[in-house]
Amino acid sequence: MKRALLLAAGCLLACLAGVDSPAAGFDHTHAPFDRVLKAHVRDAAVDYAALRRDIKPLKDYLDALATVSEADFNRWPQPERLAFLLNLYNAATLKLVTDHHPVKSIKDIGGFLSGPWKQPVVRLFGETTTLEHVEHGLIRKRYAEPRAHFAMVCAAKGCPPLRAEAYIAARLDEQLNEQGRRFLAQAHKNRVEAAKRIVHLSPIFKWFSEDFEQPAGSVLKFVTPFFDDASRRALTGGKFSIRFTDYDWSLNDGAAK
Repeated sequence: MKRALLLAAGCLLACLAGVDSPAAGFDHTHAPFDRVLKAHVRDAAVDYAALRRDIKPLKDYLDALATVSEADFNRWPQPERLAFLLNLYNAATLKLVTDHHPVKSIKDIGGFLSGPWKQPVVRLFGETTTLEHVEHGLIRKRYAEPRAHFAMVCAAKGCPPLRAEAYIAARLDEQLNEQGRRFLAQAHKNRVEAAKRIVHLSPIFKWFSEDFEQPAGSVLKFVTPFFDDASRRALTGGKFSIRFTDYDWSLNDGAAK
């Protein structure tokens, strides 16, 4: 009898071991979010009104991210973890803005002291947290990847352009480099005045200067490879001063006139 019970228990454990957790088969292509972005993002702008009418795919994607346990997450390779967090940040931002649309700026969301980034709107690892924690407590703190600033989009026109595809581990390095080139090519945010020896840069490079200085030695050394050929040649030819451009906090709303 005892032997039979032990055999039965062993069979039960074996069966349970074969049952995957909801996150075990997580789709690292992030295809559901990719479809949302392709449907509602044009030239880095979002049609929030259309997204609000078709919100279920975005909600379902965020529901899927919320099923991932911290233990499972920590077993993934670093590119999969970082791609997950970048997509989570952007998806949660889209959901936050859509929930409050129409607004003129994401800064109109939340109280005077808390603002949008301290709102408890992100479900992660069985808890509810904030966009601020995802950005500063996870992405910046754990990954030391300055190019992440080119990928996180806070729904403002001053942000780097929102990509119309999800980030995936297999192409993450390529995607981040392309984001850097696209951002540095936006002349109203970043440009080189070679004759005046001045580089105009987005305030992002001031707010997070230490992130860019740590791997490259200086902000200018970090950004130089992302500029066009003529700007790169100028920047390697002598000393330049930096001036920071104005940051446009108006909503990146493609339907706004």
